[in-house]
Amino acid sequence: MTRKRILMIEDDEEMIALGELILEKQGFGVLSATNGPAGLEILAREPVDLVLLDVMMDEMDGWQVLEQIRAQASRKDLPVIMLTARHYLEDQDETERYAHLYNGYIVKPFVVRELIDQVNEALST
Repeated sequence: MTRKRILMIEDDEEMIALGELILEKQGFGVLSATNGPAGLEILAREPVDLVLLDVMMDEMDGWQVLEQIRAQASRKDLPVIMLTARHYLEDQDETERYAHLYNGYIVKPFVVRELIDQVNEALST
């Protein structure tokens, strides 16, 4: 069985390191980018099975990156899980407006089990 690959687009390098540690321990391959444009660049050249996408980033926020991902027909079914340091209610307008475009929503700091469960669930659909 081939190893599933996850792209983590997150501007906090410590969060990337934590995500890599957790996900690699679960047997996933992890690619990472510290901003939206770099993440989209990786996505254009590397096959990935899932994207973990930070909402609040400079240059392009996660919602803009999500729109770019979904604008590509080949990526319309790619699972995307949003990561945010803000509570759902703080971003309620965006979370509801974009709800049909993402597969999960995790508030940081997250519970490790929640991250693993959401990743596994998104990959199994």
